[in-house]
Amino acid sequence: MAKSPEKKSPASGSDNRAAQRKRGGNGVTDFLDASEPLHRGGFSEAPQAEFSGAPLSGSIADWAEQIAKEAEKPQPKPKKIAEKSSAPTRSSRGTSMGGAASARDRTAAGLSPVAGLDISLEDAASLSNSGVTATVAALSALIESGNPLFKDGEIWVPHRPARPDKSEGGIQIVMQSEFEPAGDQPTAIKDLVEGVNSAERTQVLLGVTGSGKTFTMAKVIEQTQRPALILAPNKTLAAQLYSEFKKFFPDNAVEYFVSYYDYFQPEAYVPRTDTYIEKESTINEQIDRMRHSATRSLLERDDVIIVASVSCIYGIGSVETYTAMTFQMAVGDRLDQRQLLADLVAQQYKRQDINFVRGSFRVRGDTIEIFPAHLEDSAWRISLFGDEIDSITEFDPLTGQKTGDLKSVKIYANSHYVTPRPTLNQAIKLIKEELQHRLQELEKAGRLLEAQRLEQRTRFDLEMLEATGSCAGIENYSRYLTGRRPGDPPPTLFEYIPDNALVFIDESHVTVPQIGGMYRGDFKRKATLAEYGFRLPSCLDNRPLRFEEWDAMRPLSVAVSATPGNWEMEEAGGVFAEQVIRPTGLIDPPVEVRPAKTQVDDVVGEIRETTKAGYRTLVTVLTKRMAEDLTEYLHEHGVRVRYMHSDIDTLERIEILRDLRLGAFDVLVGINLLREGLDIPECGFVAILDADKEGFLRSETSLIQTIGRAARNVDGKVILYADQITGSMERAMAETSRRREKQVAWNEANGITPESVKSRISDILDSVYEKDHVRADISQFTDEAGAMMGNNLKAHLDALEKQMRSAATDLDFEKAARIRDEIKRLREMELAISDDPLAKYVDMESPASGREKGKHNKGVAKHRTVEEQERFRKLDAARAAEEAAKAARPNLFRKPKLDEMGADGAVPTGKSLFAKPDIDDMGPGTDMATPAGAIPRSLFKKQSADEAHGADYGVPNETDKTLFKKNNLDEMTVRRTEKPVEGVKPVKRAKIGAGSYEDPAEAAREKKRPGKSGRPGR
Repeated sequence: MAKSPEKKSPASGSDNRAAQRKRGGNGVTDFLDASEPLHRGGFSEAPQAEFSGAPLSGSIADWAEQIAKEAEKPQPKPKKIAEKSSAPTRSSRGTSMGGAASARDRTAAGLSPVAGLDISLEDAASLSNSGVTATVAALSALIESGNPLFKDGEIWVPHRPARPDKSEGGIQIVMQSEFEPAGDQPTAIKDLVEGVNSAERTQVLLGVTGSGKTFTMAKVIEQTQRPALILAPNKTLAAQLYSEFKKFFPDNAVEYFVSYYDYFQPEAYVPRTDTYIEKESTINEQIDRMRHSATRSLLERDDVIIVASVSCIYGIGSVETYTAMTFQMAVGDRLDQRQLLADLVAQQYKRQDINFVRGSFRVRGDTIEIFPAHLEDSAWRISLFGDEIDSITEFDPLTGQKTGDLKSVKIYANSHYVTPRPTLNQAIKLIKEELQHRLQELEKAGRLLEAQRLEQRTRFDLEMLEATGSCAGIENYSRYLTGRRPGDPPPTLFEYIPDNALVFIDESHVTVPQIGGMYRGDFKRKATLAEYGFRLPSCLDNRPLRFEEWDAMRPLSVAVSATPGNWEMEEAGGVFAEQVIRPTGLIDPPVEVRPAKTQVDDVVGEIRETTKAGYRTLVTVLTKRMAEDLTEYLHEHGVRVRYMHSDIDTLERIEILRDLRLGAFDVLVGINLLREGLDIPECGFVAILDADKEGFLRSETSLIQTIGRAARNVDGKVILYADQITGSMERAMAETSRRREKQVAWNEANGITPESVKSRISDILDSVYEKDHVRADISQFTDEAGAMMGNNLKAHLDALEKQMRSAATDLDFEKAARIRDEIKRLREMELAISDDPLAKYVDMESPASGREKGKHNKGVAKHRTVEEQERFRKLDAARAAEEAAKAARPNLFRKPKLDEMGADGAVPTGKSLFAKPDIDDMGPGTDMATPAGAIPRSLFKKQSADEAHGADYGVPNETDKTLFKKNNLDEMTVRRTEKPVEGVKPVKRAKIGAGSYEDPAEAAREKKRPGKSGRPGR
């Protein structure tokens, strides 16, 4: 009889469900995966979830009402989690891609409403303006209105800080020049001086290329006796202006204020790729010293002329803080030595008893030596007698030699960003308050990762500020360190210059747009950093001046350009001082238009004619690829050509321009670099390809500037290749024709014969910017008229040989090889006597280039005259004679032949020098000092200097020579058998480039990736 299936008790079913809940499973879904098999007799009850909630009470009639109330009861909202990007991203730093919930939330969290773009400024203004969002609100209002207004609606007034009395004031500005104003210069100088005296805020000097605009500016400064600030669009032009003004005003304070970064990578964050870029920079010590000298001269002297780049609109330390941290000492003053040392440390001077460099001090008993931040080759020695200053002397820090006695000195801080301790403590307190407020806003927005990142970075900076007074990225806290309000501009160089100063804006059509464009890019980058928790929102106040702020802060200004922009002309009311007539009588080049269909072949023909006349050619194209392709095409047709565009390093560009003027090649192809400030008097032809392609590179301003490159040569001409005449071409040609007619009429009326501009080729490198980077040039050892001859050359070669041997002794073989190549080149040049600059480059290895002879490089000239061929014939004959003499000279260090071994008993034939002697060798004659048949002991002794170097090329003494001596320097060097010159070894210094064997230009190039050189060939 079949047994009926057992019924499961309710207790067992409830136990099963309880076990499932204990395991954390779901009763409904886990039923499908139950390990217990179903009963065969039918379906068991599906597991039910346990009842939760309060049971219904009352009568059944009241249940419906209770259910309705329960349904309408609001449910608790789940905790909101910040959304993250759905796309996978790499996050090696653990950063978050999450954003604020909405644009309004971003603004409430202190982020940029401008960066949000989806919230109006009215909505942003309705939010509470806390200390965090005040900066964003103020800057956004400035962008929207275009006027320097604060959120209160008040007109912004530039800050003019109080300045201390000047200790070196009252010096007259005196210009020294052998030239007198000519052409349009007297009229332009008179008009500008009258405008300055009548307080005209903006004037325009329209001066063509080569008309002497720099001379005019110098004359205006001298006649008005006002301090001046000359703004240049880049470092290179600023360096050229600085060099010229130093010559015009040798007895006055001509200073140089540009960016002191050799390399600068700003801090940035790219949200799309989740990439954080840390700030990296390399500071140029020489330019940093000149910046300190510039600010000191502004505070101490009246006869100041500062040449600056656009970097002067970026923040530096405030005038109040900078002057408050200075102190003065005089002979006879009483002071505490320990307090003096503490004050120097507070000024960020470093105590270095051994490495005494700029910005440091050292103590030797009662003597304190200070190397001021603004001096280059002078230091101060403070001698104390007890607690009284006994004397103050100036000395050379290298030799220690005294150079003068001083009655008093004023010591300025070693950094523009130095901050007194009370101000620093107050700034730390305010930074902590902003940090707490900002963290609360980020946490409310659910951006926990950004909050954690911001707290970690900021607290580390605060600890560094409390301990050392400085930290990495201290400029991001400049608002608190300078005591400025949110939205206020940072202190800049314009707060240092006096109210009666003059500002000359050189190449204003480029400089003015640069000033307007600096602010916006900086604001966008820092707004992203603040939004993602890398910086506090107050970092937005560390910024360059906005254009409206610069316009409000600038004193009386003169815009100088050959093509003034719209802003300058509107500010001046359309009135300008014109300077079209050149002192040399040169006229603008004639401009011709030819079809663009055959432009390349036509250019080749014009280049050949220009080269035959002895001039150089400039060709401008539209793209880098076209520049390289055209260079290759011209090279294949036998033209000596190079190209130059933005991919070529700055130092390489300088070398290219120098080689072009020297005649190493004839044609230079470029894009946009052949414009402002390019001084090539040898240029006789300028070709502008595709001139009808309207745009930035072919605008009216660009065309006029490019045409002006041929205006320094009396035979210069310009050809525009175009299939149609555009508006820019028409206006540029009309302006050139107007100037040309006026210049021709002036020359005819005054009987002036035009002359080409004469400029020394070394002028290209005569500037502080290039001198600081470019390798030492050989031009200092050679006369410009030709090679050194006679005793001068012999003495110079002897000095170079000493340097070469010293370098090899110090294992600096790279320098030794360069000097060796230079010695070889000078000896070859001695044979090729020539007054032609080509003699320095023809068929010789260049010391700066490692290319082999025969290959195409910048040092090979292919066009030789009869005289040159005769010189090179003599040179080849001299080389052949030298090779023959070398072949006839016995080789003392070659391996001996088998027949030579054992001759005269010098070396036993077939017997190893290290073999164990046999009985015969040790038998007869053992009572002698040297056993019979043994190897002479003299073969193993150390040789003396006299034995090692005989009269005939260092022949060893045949009677007593050693075979196993240590080779000396001459024997290890090929083709060198002279005796080394003994002497004191040069001292290596810690600073690269100052007395050391390291080449700073070479070191900088090794760090960079190999760039393009402008030579033809891929």
